[in-house]
This record gives sequence, C-alpha cells and structure tokens, in this order.
Amino acid sequence: MSARARVPGLAECIRLTYKYGMLDNIRWHSLVVARLAVTLHAGLLAMQPGRVQADMGLVMAGALLHDIAKTPCLAGNCHHAELGAEICLAEGFPEVAYIVGQHVRLDPFDEAGYEDGYFGPRELVHYADKRVRHHSIVSLDERLDYVLQRYGEHDAARCRSLEKHFGQCRLLERLLFRWLPFPPEALGVS
Repeated sequence: MSARARVPGLAECIRLTYKYGMLDNIRWHSLVVARLAVTLHAGLLAMQPGRVQADMGLVMAGALLHDIAKTPCLAGNCHHAELGAEICLAEGFPEVAYIVGQHVRLDPFDEAGYEDGYFGPRELVHYADKRVRHHSIVSLDERLDYVLQRYGEHDAARCRSLEKHFGQCRLLERLLFRWLPFPPEALGVS
C-alpha cells in the first residue's frame, strides 16, 4: 500500500498562487470557491455522520489551486486545467493535480456513485467553481450565461458543448443536494 500523497496547507497554497503569478481577481475567485466547497463538505458530513468523506484539506487545496494556471492561459494558448494539473504534479501534489485537472469537466462522471451519496474533492470543487462567477455565488443558469458570453465565441458547436457540460453539472447538483441539509439556493449570492 502506498503512502498518502502530501497535501498543501493554506499557507503553501497561497504561496503557490503568488509563485505562479495568479492575478488577484482569480485568487479572490478561488477563495470563494474554497469557501463554497468547504460548506458543501460540511453539509455532507452533517447528513452522513460516520460515513467516510473526502479529506477536508484536499478539498481546500483543490479549490484554492484549481485556477493556478488561469493567468498564463488567459491569452488562449493553453488549457488552464491541464496546465494547472501539470503544475501541481511538478510541485509534488498528485492528488491536487487530479482535482485541478477535473475542475472544468468531470471525466468520468460517476452517476451511480453520486446516487449513493459519494462526492469526492473533485466533484465538490467542480461544482463550487461552476457556482462562482468572479467572486460572487450565482446559480448554474447565471454562470452558464456568463460562460456562453465569455467563451462561446459565437460558435454554435462550442455553445452546444458548454450547454451539454452544464446539463451534466445540473444533474450533479440534483444528486448532490439530495444528500445535503439545505437546497442549492441556500448557498446564497455574494
């Protein structure tokens, strides 16, 4: 059995955001995503005491670092989830790299596992990221509208792909909130 991989703490995550030149607005977004992911994690713990849940430190680190490569990719010459995963691997954080690499699209999408109430760090970070536009918590519909405007580039095929992806995220939301003591709307807007 292999030893558990090292997970960066809060100070290390913040240091890495500066090391890799994360813009302040992206850092703020990541902090709100982390707050939301931790709220989801706490809700799952409250509703399923005694059931093994995702590691809180891993949820936090994945959320704080999910956009570690967003700044260099703003010019459109790279995919920030892929580059972010590479950065996390190079820094010695393979479990965080997996979360970062999955925060844009969940693959695989484990519907059967979600039906049974298991949501790992990658699902919590993925969902939390989809609910945060800049530094505000918004609905999935509001976030999709923003994503289509910002990244759809008036390309019908790209827009269909984004809409399909958000359809999957809506399903994740329905399944996740079956296991939480509050509805999606309770996350509020900020």
